[in-house]
Amino acid sequence: MVVSSNSLTPMGDVLSVTLPVFVLIAAGYLAVWRGIFSETHTEGLMTFTQKFAIPCLLFSAIAGLDLKASFDWRLLTSYYTGSIVCFMAGIAGAKIFFGRPTEDAIAIGFAAMFANTVLLGLPIAERAYGIDSLTPNFAIISIHAGFCYLVGLTTMEIVRARHAATRPGAFATARLVARAMFRNALMIGVGLGLAVNLSGLTLPAPVMEAVTLMTSAALPAALFGLGGVMVRYKPEGDGRTILMLISIALILHPAVTLGMGTLLALDTPQLRAAVLTAAMAPGVNSYLFAAVYGRATRVSASGVLLGTAASIVTVSVWILILP
Repeated sequence: MVVSSNSLTPMGDVLSVTLPVFVLIAAGYLAVWRGIFSETHTEGLMTFTQKFAIPCLLFSAIAGLDLKASFDWRLLTSYYTGSIVCFMAGIAGAKIFFGRPTEDAIAIGFAAMFANTVLLGLPIAERAYGIDSLTPNFAIISIHAGFCYLVGLTTMEIVRARHAATRPGAFATARLVARAMFRNALMIGVGLGLAVNLSGLTLPAPVMEAVTLMTSAALPAALFGLGGVMVRYKPEGDGRTILMLISIALILHPAVTLGMGTLLALDTPQLRAAVLTAAMAPGVNSYLFAAVYGRATRVSASGVLLGTAASIVTVSVWILILP
């Protein structure tokens, strides 16, 4: 069901857009929590969605984009200005108010910046405004992982290099970042979509139909799997730091994006896409980033879980605010 933008005034109508998405996440959570669906099954489902189905979805979307119209610098500036502000706010807040070490603060800043643009952002935007509204979303998503990881990894490695002479230099760090990006299945899907788009190739109909079948399973399966993955994230300690992280991700990010988008005169579909994407909870990748460095993992995991729960309300409010 798609609810038209003209009907998104009463809170009940807005919840009819957002709640089914979170009900599907809750179903996955309950299934794993109660042992009906094992964690091994969940890992297999997430492997399928993140390495096959969602890359196919991104490939199909990027291959068919009008690149000149979609990659509007104002749209990307509006969204990613918010990302950088949140990254810096997370670092500053963690260090100044909670006395966290710099490396912990960077992991927290990364979590504040890395919104769940795909697993939450796409299904909610599609239900709110229709599948034809997703073009700006795909433009944002196409560089999202690359941008956030480049900022986060580079900052972390620079800070770590100050404390140990044996840390890799700038060239080695850049090579590690590039290798991680090119091995990321989502980035591969985006890259292949861009290659097809720019080359003007027309793939055989059976291939495209197979891709379409794959994409139809991507978001529902990913939402169910996301719920299952969250069972392992236990909200533990650091309550005030987690509250700060969630506030930055769910309130500051969309607020800055809304302000920048208004200042740069984005049209209504672009503004809605940018702000709604910015309003998503921290993505699972924020925990993975923290786990790689062994820094602020408890805060990042709790931010994913509690932020997703809190976004049931905050995302609904942002939909009400948007034109």
